[in-house]
Amino acid sequence: MITVVSPAKKLSDNCKAKTNSFKKPEFLNESQELINQLKSLSPIELEGLMGISEKLALLNWERIQNWNPNFSANSTQEAVFSFKGDTYVGLDAESLDKNEIKFAQGHLRILSGLYGLLKPLDLMMPYRLEMGTKFQNTKGKDLYNFWGNKLSVSLSNELKNHDHRVIINCASVEYFKSIKNSQLNAKIITPIFKEIKLGKPKIISFFAKKARGMMARFIIQNKINDENELKYFNSDGYQYNQELSSSSEPVFTRSKA
Repeated sequence: MITVVSPAKKLSDNCKAKTNSFKKPEFLNESQELINQLKSLSPIELEGLMGISEKLALLNWERIQNWNPNFSANSTQEAVFSFKGDTYVGLDAESLDKNEIKFAQGHLRILSGLYGLLKPLDLMMPYRLEMGTKFQNTKGKDLYNFWGNKLSVSLSNELKNHDHRVIINCASVEYFKSIKNSQLNAKIITPIFKEIKLGKPKIISFFAKKARGMMARFIIQNKINDENELKYFNSDGYQYNQELSSSSEPVFTRSKA
């Protein structure tokens, strides 16, 4: 069983590895191919492509120009410690112990527009390239075309060594679209998190993102390999809601005043 999550726009300021167990990403050659194409864009072109401010465009232009695949532990950090968005607040990787990080290394994957798939301890250089970016490249009109079925094949191959061929989808719709379900050869479970206000359940993006990280943490800390155990998730007031759930979409709710 493998849990997949989205990356985050917000990144850590630290650029040194925290462990001695770091690795290099599986798809570095593909990352280099994307970088080579992005290097031809000016800051103004990046601003329009990514829909970001002039300041952010200049920052990311500099990142692209300085990117190289010869990652060093003194200048890059492991992926799971690099991202700092809402999902990673819920995951709180900094407080996981060595055994939990080891389990995460085998059971957690981060989807990425630039790196494709990242294991928690894969080193990465800072970047910004959202999966939904309509970046014309050598493979087609966007990054979904660029990655094709590579991410699905990689996950399917990894699942051959797992007791259960199950993907727990804790990623956003934008990122999980990069996985070709028909070629995944796995059961997909997508946990849904809703807030109940005035008696009505509703998905609120900020809370749902954090909850997806908490679910990933729950799986890691309890070393869960059976999707049926997800119903015991009860972090931060969430409870399994059998009435709203289906076999592929377990729903967790909590009351909001």
